[in-house]
Amino acid sequence: MTAPLLDIGELAKRFPVGRKRSLPQRIADSVAGRKPPVSLLHAVDDVSFTIGRGETVGLVGESGCGKSTLVRLVNRLLDPTDGIIRLGGSDLGAIRAADFAGHPARARVQMVFQDAGDSLNPRYTAADAIGDPLRRLKRLGGAALRARVEELADMTGLPRELLSRFPHQLSGGQKARVGIARAIAVQPDLLILDEPTAALDVSVQVVILQLLQRLKAELGMSYLFVSHDLNVVRLLCDRVLVMYLGKIVESGPAATLFTDPKHPYTRALLSAIPQADPVRRAGRLRLGGEPRSPIDPDPKVCRFYGRCPSSTERCTQEAPELRRLEGERAVSCHFA
Repeated sequence: MTAPLLDIGELAKRFPVGRKRSLPQRIADSVAGRKPPVSLLHAVDDVSFTIGRGETVGLVGESGCGKSTLVRLVNRLLDPTDGIIRLGGSDLGAIRAADFAGHPARARVQMVFQDAGDSLNPRYTAADAIGDPLRRLKRLGGAALRARVEELADMTGLPRELLSRFPHQLSGGQKARVGIARAIAVQPDLLILDEPTAALDVSVQVVILQLLQRLKAELGMSYLFVSHDLNVVRLLCDRVLVMYLGKIVESGPAATLFTDPKHPYTRALLSAIPQADPVRRAGRLRLGGEPRSPIDPDPKVCRFYGRCPSSTERCTQEAPELRRLEGERAVSCHFA
């Protein structure tokens, strides 16, 4: 069996947050010289998954579930609290986030951001933006740099005459192409796509997604694709990870996960996809209640308890583990 390109094992990120205290409590603590009590927000909690070479893995879940934090950990913008991050056998987690920007391994993991306009330096021309990682990580300059920038513009469908323009002089689709060209400039092994078409018109979205598919085939990259658009995830991804309150609650091949979801949360996500059929709209699974707090969560209680239509008393006494089902399917639910 071929070793995976990316191996994430028991990854966790916890942020300290202060507990609410009354004024008398704060005064008493100050007089006694006691440190204020601290709680922990479990943004990412014991997450494990792999991405194979040339594979596209989708990451889905509602806002606040921990997708962005997980992406920042994989992209080494944050240091993990626990767990491992290995890329092609190299331990990226051992490199501090503060040192990673200038590390040679930086070239192996690149990112395409949600809003290309916001991610581009307004003082840089398109050529400057595309060439920036080449200057910093590959030490290219002069004619070699110009030739590589023009090659990347051709690969991403950006007309060369636009390379001298600044971001405010480019359309949304053109800025998206600049962002993609910049990300692939140093030939990364893994490309993280964070809602890469969310800020674009529908017609432009299709063109950019087709471009990403072509580049993946030509360059042999692997993708971690983060999106709220489940229809796009279904079309582009080989496997899908479903995240809820910091944990992966279901994973599996896109083809089977979308046709036969096992976790109640996955079923709720899929039922929220817009439907033209009024019968299907009427049969949507609607979740009640509010998500549980990610601050100091009870390890014995299922994260989905309180919203799950299938929950029982067992869900308050024994949190389900992510367990393997048939094939490549895995689910975190007692009743799957």
